[in-house]
Amino acid sequence: MIKFHSAFFISVILFLPGVLFSQFSPKLQSLYKEEGFGSKNFLSEQFYDTINDKSQQNVKFEMKKSPWKAVTYSAILPGAGQFYNHSYWKIPVIAVLGGYFGYEFIRNNNRYIDYKEDYINSQTSQNPSGNQQFLALREFYRDQRDNFIIYYVILYVVNLIDAYVDAQLYDFDVSDKIKIGVIGKNNLMKVSLNF
Repeated sequence: MIKFHSAFFISVILFLPGVLFSQFSPKLQSLYKEEGFGSKNFLSEQFYDTINDKSQQNVKFEMKKSPWKAVTYSAILPGAGQFYNHSYWKIPVIAVLGGYFGYEFIRNNNRYIDYKEDYINSQTSQNPSGNQQFLALREFYRDQRDNFIIYYVILYVVNLIDAYVDAQLYDFDVSDKIKIGVIGKNNLMKVSLNF
């Protein structure tokens, strides 16, 4: 119930200036109409000329970096797409994670093979089920090995996605200046914020 009341009061506060403007300020209304803000042609005069400018329609934007070329490079050698996109700091991250996942895969696979052989050797005619501790360790290291395969595949896919997105955003302007402008007749209002 409180949310309904607050939403109602906010909508009344936003609606009230329009009602007051339309009912109680004929001087502002006449000024509004004299300046041309109330006419339908105001938008066409100010904005449609720039949108329909024939010289600007023939300009074709060309990206500096090809996203699919970056993906191809990263598919062949992980990190090569980041090198192509000049994101050099990402290359050691990919290399270290890939090396770690590869090392852990090999280590867990070797232990899996060792405990698999130990479990097979522990099976005898007196004890056909073998040593259960070797069996548990064999299963543990097999699961760990499989997990590191999954981690490596995730790293590889993220490497491809990052190369594609980085190439797409290569031309994106990230300057510190933010400009906000309101175009009116005779440039009545301009707002500029610089950070």
